Amino acid sequence: MAPPTSRDFRFSIGIHTAKSSAALRDKAKRLEGLGFDVLHLPDHLGAPAPFPVLTAIAAATSTVRLGTYVLNAGFYKPALLARDAAAVNDLSDGRLELGLGAGYVREEFEAAELPYPSAGQRVDYLEHVTTYMKRHHAKVPILIAGNGNRLLTVAAQHADIIGLTGANPRGVGDPLAERIEFVRSAAGDRFADLELNLAITAVPSDNSGKPDLSLTRRYAPDLSDEELLALPAVLGGSPRDIADTLRGYRETYGLTSFTVQESHAETFGKVIAEFR
Repeated sequence: MAPPTSRDFRFSIGIHTAKSSAALRDKAKRLEGLGFDVLHLPDHLGAPAPFPVLTAIAAATSTVRLGTYVLNAGFYKPALLARDAAAVNDLSDGRLELGLGAGYVREEFEAAELPYPSAGQRVDYLEHVTTYMKRHHAKVPILIAGNGNRLLTVAAQHADIIGLTGANPRGVGDPLAERIEFVRSAAGDRFADLELNLAITAVPSDNSGKPDLSLTRRYAPDLSDEELLALPAVLGGSPRDIADTLRGYRETYGLTSFTVQESHAETFGKVIAEFR
């Protein structure tokens, strides 16, 4: 379990639509105004292309940072990715944070006419891409998100931000603490400098304080509602209650970075206001 930390909180949000330049500009400004620190783009076929959209967001905003959560490393050759990332970083005046993952959707590899490697091969390639980026663009923070041992080892040894994306609640008393302890062991002396991020999958969508579990169910369809509500990624209560929960996460786990989804914007804007 991570020791208490005085690191400031940071809040990021995933953007999943970019239908016009005007709509994207208005959305980016609104999210920046709500206090989000980072605007993230996913990397899936059928979703907006990350780098063009991030460039447009950079032109519409002034302080919010820009990121990917997360690029499928298997889609990219390191030198070409480095070129595109450098361009976005330059055009945003140094606001890029590059999130990377190993990729997991076989159908997307097939649609892209790419071979679908084994899980171990995908993580090995992620490490190759990450080390290339760290060598050529050391000033661009790297986020690696996932949950498995091999991937978290790569993240602990090379990334600046560790994205914790979930844990199986069965068989371990505190799965989140176990994953963080695993990262600590793998990171060694680097651990104190790492930012620990948790992907939030459910918050209340109205004034009832009850979290909307629809997204969480997609990732954990076999769990009961009671089990889903016990997950750290599921937040309930008023904005003040949620803020208190996040303060507890910082005290207990050392978590200071939280990523929510676009549908959570209004609720989480009120949570952010509790800190600012």
